[in-house]
Amino acid sequence: MLVSKKPVSIHGRHASILDTVGNTPLVRLNRVCKDLPCTVYAKIESFNPGLSAKDRIAIHTIEAAEKRGILKPGGTVIESTSGNTGFSVAMTCAVKGYKCILTAPEKISTEKRQALKAIGAELIICPTNVKSDDPKSYYSVAKRLENEIENSFYINQYYNTDNYKAHYASTGPEVWNQTQGQVTHYIAACGTGGTLCGTGSYLKDQNPMIKVIGVDAYGSVLKKYHETGEFDPNEIYPYKLEAVGKNIIPDNVLFDRVDEFIKVKDDEAAHMARKLASEEGILVGYSAGAALKGLMQYADQLSEDDVVVVLFSDHGSKYFGKIFNDSWMEEQGFM
Repeated sequence: MLVSKKPVSIHGRHASILDTVGNTPLVRLNRVCKDLPCTVYAKIESFNPGLSAKDRIAIHTIEAAEKRGILKPGGTVIESTSGNTGFSVAMTCAVKGYKCILTAPEKISTEKRQALKAIGAELIICPTNVKSDDPKSYYSVAKRLENEIENSFYINQYYNTDNYKAHYASTGPEVWNQTQGQVTHYIAACGTGGTLCGTGSYLKDQNPMIKVIGVDAYGSVLKKYHETGEFDPNEIYPYKLEAVGKNIIPDNVLFDRVDEFIKVKDDEAAHMARKLASEEGILVGYSAGAALKGLMQYADQLSEDDVVVVLFSDHGSKYFGKIFNDSWMEEQGFM
């Protein structure tokens, strides 16, 4: 299991911060979903100590590497990340005593950069708009570092299937139990695929009738690949959304467990995140806005008997310099 809750006592004390990961709340959305016929709940992953769902995979993948003997005491953990996974990995490394090196694209927010450095990670910024196999890409740099550094472990969240297994072991059971098995639709943004497909796979194993909906970005290849099996490079172009979409096909995207992909626009996702803050009092990130916008686009397929769970991956404080900044929104032409 990913998260072994080991409180020192019944008074809520824990052996380390890592033991507080998981069991995040399910909160009903009221005002923003008032025109939908169904009941909608948000799985709010910002309640994890690292403020995102990525805490789950950081612990799970690192502990799996320890058990296999891949990662030994005094070692270095390397990851390519758009920010959230990096923070969770750095937090886990701080507790366990590993050095942490992160490679990240230029587009990650200033807040994320500051947070990664604050928690002790060495951060290497790489170009955003290059092919994944370009030597300068943040994927390639991470792979090179693993080859150069002795006793190092590259998590590689895109191709390491411990990613989706982490959510199969924790997020999926939580959603099932919190809805008492009444969930009919699960919607989440898809980046690496772990959060969407790990959770969705568990839910489908409990009830194959549950619909799993992935939210993709314009500029990403995932939706077309799901529909045609074709990797179309013409689908790839720059976009602003973070932690949504990919220009590669990660092994953690289990296409046979996803019923449908929906693409959302950068500006609409940003406005939806802002709407969540102002109307529901829920301050969440860019991908959460994308997930909710995806739900709105799917609305005509829902009925009053449906119970929808939308996963909100991270906290809005990581985007004060972007989607919650009027100047940035105006610069992008979003206002």
